[in-house]
Amino acid sequence: MTLALETTDLKVQLQLDGDWFTVCDLSALTPGRGVAALLPDGRQVALFRDRNGNLYGIDNRDPFVGAAVLSRGLTGTHEGRPFVASPLLKQRFDLATGECLDDESVRVAAYEVRAA
Repeated sequence: MTLALETTDLKVQLQLDGDWFTVCDLSALTPGRGVAALLPDGRQVALFRDRNGNLYGIDNRDPFVGAAVLSRGLTGTHEGRPFVASPLLKQRFDLATGECLDDESVRVAAYEVRAA
């Protein structure tokens, strides 16, 4: 099924201020790995595709150190929640909500993502 999706030339789109913004081809997202994309306003988003084909988008900036590195983090699940662990200090961020699983007072923005 994944191969069929990739051969249909689907685009990954991110919802920004109520509008859909095309970010990249779906084939650019390797399951289990992140990709950084530059948004029109200069921010960076970290995009992820899990092995089930679900798409996620969160801010790429690690709020603990200020570096744009979350797209390079390791992905996994904790109690059924998909997360990415920052490659620097290893804090885990929920890919669906942006909530930090290691410090509930910290979160990053999460975006609605689709393939169209």
